[in-house]
Amino acid sequence: MTPQRTYRKIGCIIQARTGSTRLPNKVLLPIYGKPMILRVIDRTLESKLVDEIIVATTTNPNDTKIVELVQSYNPKVKVFRGSEEDVLDRYYQAAKELNIDILVRVTGDCPLLDPDVIDSVITKYLADPSLDFVSTVIGKHTYPRGVDIEAISFSVLKQLWETTTETVDREHVTIHIKRFPENFVWASVESDKDYSSFRWTVDEQADYELVNILYQRLFPQNPHFRMKDVVNLYKEDPALRTINQHVEQKNSKY
Repeated sequence: MTPQRTYRKIGCIIQARTGSTRLPNKVLLPIYGKPMILRVIDRTLESKLVDEIIVATTTNPNDTKIVELVQSYNPKVKVFRGSEEDVLDRYYQAAKELNIDILVRVTGDCPLLDPDVIDSVITKYLADPSLDFVSTVIGKHTYPRGVDIEAISFSVLKQLWETTTETVDREHVTIHIKRFPENFVWASVESDKDYSSFRWTVDEQADYELVNILYQRLFPQNPHFRMKDVVNLYKEDPALRTINQHVEQKNSKY
């Protein structure tokens, strides 16, 4: 059931670039016949609460490929180009230009994100006007890596943009809140069980191979599959865990 809300524009900003060092051009790689970034967009479009999607890429000429791919993909999808290294500035400028009141943060290498989790995070945020930030990865982390969702107000994003100077804070947008949670009013969204040992984001070749297998097994029968469907597939085939279990997550502390 979609919650009632006093209208505030909710935008999902998907950060994406081609310059990944471990798996170059990963957001353009095909997953079951469609580029990864479009798979992420498709799943985000299934959210009932997101008003607009912004793919925030960089001014690097190599990222023109992303712009060309997504700029006419869907009327709800916009493109913004900003700083390659200062990702916080890229998010802030995108949200400012497109008049976003509440920002949902997604990364372009998570083609198994769950639109129901997006809506759960937004619903929790809307339910309490005092909140600065709601996330699946603050406090207790129970969702799979790759189903990570965050919601933050534009005013708090602006505060971060104006006050943070350390490189780690500028590169990772909301990491300052996780480093200094005592300075913010935040809430965690948790799943019914602890699925944090599952790794469904794409950083390396093994991750890419895994998500392709998962799409091949799930998408033909149900293009709108959810997290629970992937979990059930793991129960049927525990060997899926071995495909990418050796991959280490960068910045896993936060």
